[in-house]
Amino acid sequence: MMAVPSPENLVLLAVLAPFVGALFIPLFGKLPNLRETVTLVTAGTLCLVVFSLLGPLLDGVRPEAEVIEVIPGLALAFKVEPLGMLFALVASSLWIVNSIYSIGYMRANNEPRQTGFYVCFAIALGSTIGIAFAKNLFTLFLFYEALTISTYPLVTHKANEEAIRAGRIYLLLLLGTSLMLFLPAIIATWVLAGTLDFTPGGILAGKAGAPVIAVLLALYVFGIGKAAMMPLHFWLPAAMVAPTPVSALLHAVAVVKAGVFCVVKVVVYVFGAETLAKTGINEWLIYVASGGLLLASLIALTRDNLKARLAYSTVSQLAYVTVGALLASKTSIVGSGLHIAMHAAGKITLFFCAGAIYVAHHKTEISDMAGIGRKMPITMLAFLLGSLSIIGLPPFGGMWSKWLLGLGALESGHALVVGVLMLSSLLNVAYLLPIVARGFFLPSPGAEAGTPTKIEEAPLACLIALCATALLTIVLFFQAGTIETLLQGIFAR
Repeated sequence: MMAVPSPENLVLLAVLAPFVGALFIPLFGKLPNLRETVTLVTAGTLCLVVFSLLGPLLDGVRPEAEVIEVIPGLALAFKVEPLGMLFALVASSLWIVNSIYSIGYMRANNEPRQTGFYVCFAIALGSTIGIAFAKNLFTLFLFYEALTISTYPLVTHKANEEAIRAGRIYLLLLLGTSLMLFLPAIIATWVLAGTLDFTPGGILAGKAGAPVIAVLLALYVFGIGKAAMMPLHFWLPAAMVAPTPVSALLHAVAVVKAGVFCVVKVVVYVFGAETLAKTGINEWLIYVASGGLLLASLIALTRDNLKARLAYSTVSQLAYVTVGALLASKTSIVGSGLHIAMHAAGKITLFFCAGAIYVAHHKTEISDMAGIGRKMPITMLAFLLGSLSIIGLPPFGGMWSKWLLGLGALESGHALVVGVLMLSSLLNVAYLLPIVARGFFLPSPGAEAGTPTKIEEAPLACLIALCATALLTIVLFFQAGTIETLLQGIFAR
């Protein structure tokens, strides 16, 4: 009988599994079926390992593993805690679905360099798990940078002038913010606190005065460029030149979610929610993030390109998470964590649908999508479900995270933020539902009255993936309480 690995070994296996998969994928570069089987097996293994850690965590165990001590007190180490577990569950679950979708999309479009695509995808997911389970800021920073570098080839996959330009913006902004703002903040934290280990209540609590804490908070919030905080957001719309599975990775599975995850983790475990709430140094950043939240929604209204509209929608939705973290109440922080999961399911569905429309009909502009719902009823129904979750209507998961964020704003005395959240939801309606209405209720160009519409959906692999994530938005509505209970563990000392 095979021995069950200890939770500590499972932590290491979760981080290593995607990297091992990345080594095996190139061996089958000329055998697409085997290459993609390796991808799916790796994704499935990762998901199984991550879910195996959930039981011990819920029992109060915090599995951890140290790889190497670089210098005394500074180690490459991993530790599972509730917020990181949620992020790992989201990333590992959606990697499976994204891999299935990628098979249909990449083959249907005859995309070049597919082996490299799957290799970089695996490395990106390994980096994401490293971020999720990082025990300290040192480990988190290493994997944060690895995620940037491993996703650069995905952004520039098409290798045309537009893709190369987008890649330059991507590297310049993400590496620039992390090296010039994020890294100095980490070094300052080390000097002030003498440790970089994430600690409930905050490692900086009582270690510095309000002015120093205020500067450090700004360095962290703007230095974590993957959170796409305005005005450091424009790398994200530029990166939409990448294939749609990459857009889904950027928006739902890894990159931007890693950004807002880091913001929440820093607020909880570096500064401490109580410290921020007492000093009030977070006030101006709350209003900056709230302003960005509304501005991104307004810009989304002006974009005719579907992926560009969804990109600005993501900038806005990420600001929900950042605002929730900065409000620094327990309810708003739980709402932020919940929104990471809820937005992931809704937004990956929308991007899957955008890619399906491109694969089946090569349409990218919303103004060209009149009648597309009659040709692609399954895809556009999934788009409707994903939209309703992003808007925050029941019975879709997005309702609960927005509800908790609103309650958290009231709890912390920020009634204005509640108004911002409500207005933003109305803007969500304005830039998402007309796409559905255009697709179902306007006639296709050139279509004759009374002529039956031929249904032309994307490949089956794409349909399976987008239907699965659309249904997930409903499942999450009924499982929100379970996720909320998990996130409450963030505050356990």
